[in-house]
Amino acid sequence: MFHYIWPLAVIVFSNTLYQICAKGIPPQMNTYASMTVTYGVATLFSALAFFVTSKGGNLLKEFSLANWATVVLGIVITGLEVGFIFAYKAGWKVSTLSTVANGLVAIALIFVAMIGYHEAISLTKIAGILLCLAGLWLINK
Repeated sequence: MFHYIWPLAVIVFSNTLYQICAKGIPPQMNTYASMTVTYGVATLFSALAFFVTSKGGNLLKEFSLANWATVVLGIVITGLEVGFIFAYKAGWKVSTLSTVANGLVAIALIFVAMIGYHEAISLTKIAGILLCLAGLWLINK
């Protein structure tokens, strides 16, 4: 069960710190300069983590396995982070931005799962969509 739970704990912990950090970017700092520093640190940390977890691994060989998803993910992550930083600079509150964004993502992913991955949509999922929409309405009221 631990192998199922620990990744979720890492996501929750990291996403919480992520929101704190994104809100803490100085408003006068250029968002893209901030992202350059962020990705420089992320690159170094990722390379270090690769070598720690892959005894004798060949990083260049791993690079050759990258496909379109790896490249597009880099672009998408940049959009995600820039979106959050600009939203905080625009005045969104930490207590609502992530909740609203993730609620909308959850709704979108139900349709992605149904159309792109042929996952069944049930009455329970429809009820979940309605609850998400109600929650989003309440949060923004």
